[in-house]
Amino acid sequence: MKKFVFTVFAILFSISLLACGQTDNWDESSVIKVYTRDTSSGTRAGFMEGIDFSEAAEDDSLLVQGFVTKDNTGILTSMKIDEYGIGYISLASLNNEVKGLNFEGVAPTVANVLNDTYGLKRPFNYVIRSLDDFANETEKNITLAFIAFLGTTDGVDIITNQGAVPLPSTQSWDDIKADYDVCALDNSGVTIKFGGSDSIEKIALALSASFSPKCGNFIPEHDHTGSSDGFKRTQGSEKDGDNYKHVGFASRPFKESELGVAGTQGQLAWDAIVAIVHLNNEVSNLSGEDLKKIYSGVFTTWKQLLS
Repeated sequence: MKKFVFTVFAILFSISLLACGQTDNWDESSVIKVYTRDTSSGTRAGFMEGIDFSEAAEDDSLLVQGFVTKDNTGILTSMKIDEYGIGYISLASLNNEVKGLNFEGVAPTVANVLNDTYGLKRPFNYVIRSLDDFANETEKNITLAFIAFLGTTDGVDIITNQGAVPLPSTQSWDDIKADYDVCALDNSGVTIKFGGSDSIEKIALALSASFSPKCGNFIPEHDHTGSSDGFKRTQGSEKDGDNYKHVGFASRPFKESELGVAGTQGQLAWDAIVAIVHLNNEVSNLSGEDLKKIYSGVFTTWKQLLS
């Protein structure tokens, strides 16, 4: 009877380990499965630049054969189940269901972004429509009020809670709201459209949800499809199309071709990019050179990184 009970316990224990994704069978000789964002992604641009592989930001032909393209959420989800995969995400998206790797021996934390010791750091930027290119004064004034809200202590608290690193602020929304008469109106029939970087989507959702009741209960509409679309759909080639936006976000610096009208662009926060792997992966730290060799196909197995 004791033997039977022990056997049942052992089986149940093994099942519980498997259910949690914890096994002792991780094989360092396995091939590395490489995940990346697409060429429109600001996260990809920041990551490739940070590992000294900027030429691969917009050129898939330079990457290892067999790489997999996913969005931010797709990479995060894949690393939960793919024991031999590697990808990269925004620090704001990192959770305890995957392993975030140290970069050059420094942990990916908000504190290390602030003290400038973590190397894979990039700006979170915004862009709005040209001030003479809004459909009406109400949409323009709500948009301007929202941008002002980003720089208040209220906005800073939200950005911090969502895992990014805000810029310093000393003013609250209460200190400046009298400057924005539009927020005293009933704006419940007005829709403000947000888009651009999906790395900033979680932050943008939280900011707009908090600000809407402070500004007449306008309707925030979000459609985040990549940093390149942040400019395209506010001041670029798609600004008058069906997918136009009032506010766009980019998780990278704006390119020379994306320098819009003066006063319509700015920074809302800093973020870090984190290389991530499955929890079972035995690697805990990678250098920029290591990551470049993985993404270019020089390193093909995990053993090469552990030896």
